[in-house]
Amino acid sequence: MFQHVLRNAINPLITSFGYSFASLLSGALLVENVMNYPGLGQLIFDALIREDQYVVMAGVMIGVVMLVLGNLVADLMLAWADPRIRNAQTGSSLSVGVGKTTWVWMALLAVLAVEILLEVIAPALLLQIGVGLKYIGILLAGLLAVACVALVGYIVYVLFKRLIGPVLRRPLGAVSIAILGVLYSAALLAPCLAPYPITEQNLDKAYHPPTGFVWKEGGLQAKLYAKQSLGSPVYKATGESLPVKLFAKTDPYYLWGFIAMQRTLFSLDPSVPNARLYLLGADDTGRDIFSRLLYGSRISLSIGFIGISITLILGFIVGSLAGYYGGTVDFFAMRFVELLMSIPALYLLLALRSALISPELSPGQVYMIIVVLLSVIGWAGTARIIRGMTLSIRNRSYVLAAESMGQSLPKILIKHILPNLASYLLVAATLSIPGYILAEAALSFLGLGISEPSASWGLMLKQSQGNMIVFFMNFWWMLVPGFAIFITVIAYNVLGDTLRDCVDPKMQVR
Repeated sequence: MFQHVLRNAINPLITSFGYSFASLLSGALLVENVMNYPGLGQLIFDALIREDQYVVMAGVMIGVVMLVLGNLVADLMLAWADPRIRNAQTGSSLSVGVGKTTWVWMALLAVLAVEILLEVIAPALLLQIGVGLKYIGILLAGLLAVACVALVGYIVYVLFKRLIGPVLRRPLGAVSIAILGVLYSAALLAPCLAPYPITEQNLDKAYHPPTGFVWKEGGLQAKLYAKQSLGSPVYKATGESLPVKLFAKTDPYYLWGFIAMQRTLFSLDPSVPNARLYLLGADDTGRDIFSRLLYGSRISLSIGFIGISITLILGFIVGSLAGYYGGTVDFFAMRFVELLMSIPALYLLLALRSALISPELSPGQVYMIIVVLLSVIGWAGTARIIRGMTLSIRNRSYVLAAESMGQSLPKILIKHILPNLASYLLVAATLSIPGYILAEAALSFLGLGISEPSASWGLMLKQSQGNMIVFFMNFWWMLVPGFAIFITVIAYNVLGDTLRDCVDPKMQVR
């Protein structure tokens, strides 16, 4: 195990240690917030709310120092653990001299000096420049997101044709694909499956339990419930029931924005006043949890897929180029990566969110901005790991043979380096998609993510977590979004393991 397995997995382990060092020691805001424990993360968050710039700068400086030390230790350990990296670094003709480093720092200081000078002399001009850069950044981020999703969609299509057979022949792979297929199909068909709009309230049915069913008069009927006493959140069955209508008429709506429809999968007789069919119960305002779960899956499932598409594409491009070229390219790429990683991710996310999202934006615009922000935050760590792996692959015989044959750089990266990174990229993607879902839940927990009247699994879980009556009265159906997140995480992890076994040549038994 230590002699063979650890030797092949040492590069990503060391690199992960380097960029995780700062986050491990700089405080965990969510844990400190929930546990009411005074730590560095809560201190910086409170300073952000109070606009105490000195405390924020001190906290960020501590994180920067930890990150630099962690990355320095990681690079030294990489050179010690892998002789190929050590020999490549000592024999490289593209090493960065002290003069180039000095020029980089001088350029950064010049930009900072110009910004300070404009702030003193022409603050209005600086404000206009900031607004212009903001809209240019949003435009470029949107174009980048579309390009990344299109590229990843093509790659997924190609891999689907090549891997769908081997994956389906494995029981765990078939089960995970079936579960994810059901989840994404339900998200796409949410308007057809949801019996009620997500904003429709019924205060008389607050905390209504899941509706029971009986077979009566030759058809399926739903039980009716009433409160045990006035103002009580406890319900009991009245003994009456109403027939369940399949494909019942409802208010007009548009499926996918352009298909006019007026049917839903199931509903009760609308002529009966105050009758509700709560498949998974109701929340504190009488809204149907099943309907909100379906509509929330559209945000929670897509935010992970789109976000990881952008993250992997950016991480692969920057990391593989830095590892392949080394020297100057590696220096500039990794310094930019370390600049992003030196700022605590959650606080950078909060700052970007407050700078880019205004109250007049629509829920769809807020959703797209959150996706891009999560991708901008997440790609740096992926690029760092891919760079470490590419440094090792760069000097192997098949890459050197491709270079001697005159193959172009894109062909070498895609044909020779990417297949050796495919195992890591697939597993990282399946592990990161739940991370995006949880990141959206973290933003919602802090009141900065998806907000009402929209719905997402993170927002629903946050509303349940903040309501103590849910735990005291054992209203388990309020925690269904957490179960949905759990199922999604397990399905993606199992699918990632199956894909790794199918793609990685080392895992294939001949």
